[in-house]
Amino acid sequence: MTFLGGVHVGNNAPVRVMGIINVSPESFYKGSVLTRFKDIAKTARIMEDMGASLIDIGAMSTAPYLQTLIPLHQEVRRMVDAVKAVKMSCNLPVLADTPRAAVAKEAIEAGADAVNDISGLKYDTNMATIVADTKTSIILGAYGSPSLHSSWQISATKKFLRESLSIARQARIAENKVIIDPSIGFFRSEGKNPFFTKIHGAEFYIRDIEAILNLKKLKNFQKPICISVSRKSFIGHLLNSRKEDRLIASIVAEIKCVKNGANIIRTHDVKQTIDGLMMAEILGC
Repeated sequence: MTFLGGVHVGNNAPVRVMGIINVSPESFYKGSVLTRFKDIAKTARIMEDMGASLIDIGAMSTAPYLQTLIPLHQEVRRMVDAVKAVKMSCNLPVLADTPRAAVAKEAIEAGADAVNDISGLKYDTNMATIVADTKTSIILGAYGSPSLHSSWQISATKKFLRESLSIARQARIAENKVIIDPSIGFFRSEGKNPFFTKIHGAEFYIRDIEAILNLKKLKNFQKPICISVSRKSFIGHLLNSRKEDRLIASIVAEIKCVKNGANIIRTHDVKQTIDGLMMAEILGC
């Protein structure tokens, strides 16, 4: 039985919806950005009332196509303030969405229940130790770094996740606190920060579709799968739509992800996602 911040995920547990709160003004979807303590607290309460099971806090955008690297102290301050705001306003577990170990450590001390590391413990070599020592749960993103030229196919995603799982085991992170994520949107031919995997042979949107359609192949790892397709670039490219206009397509993609084996949906739009997943279940989609 696997737990993410104390919430049972995977196996026979229902699909969990994770609400996104970004406290980073540089984030790609401005509709998710909150910078004031009271707004963060209010949104967390609303997400809890809507039925979210978890809240993911990002204090520095890792969108590959943006120049988003900010000073460590700035990410720490943003993260700690946001964690405190959420913890005082609702009862949901909080994830610190960061590839930096120092940020994760400060967030956990402030009350964060888990870490979401898009780099799968590879960007910061101290991250695995922090997670192991604090006995927190971890989401491992598929990551191969921009210094490599990798395949866009699902085999590469599996390779990178296998490497991260090995790091987690070597650090003695509890097996029942590890979740995997195929990192939709983070496999690119080029980027402006260190938080993407460089691919060749296909465009990023082809890779993202490939990952969604082949999610079941990640079940071999016997770990719950978290995925975030919410308003992502592949939707914008395929439909020629703005971030503000990608809600319906996001929900359709989320339903497909669940059908293909996703256990956790990380989303900007909690209520609409829950409604869409419930209706899909009712109709047997």
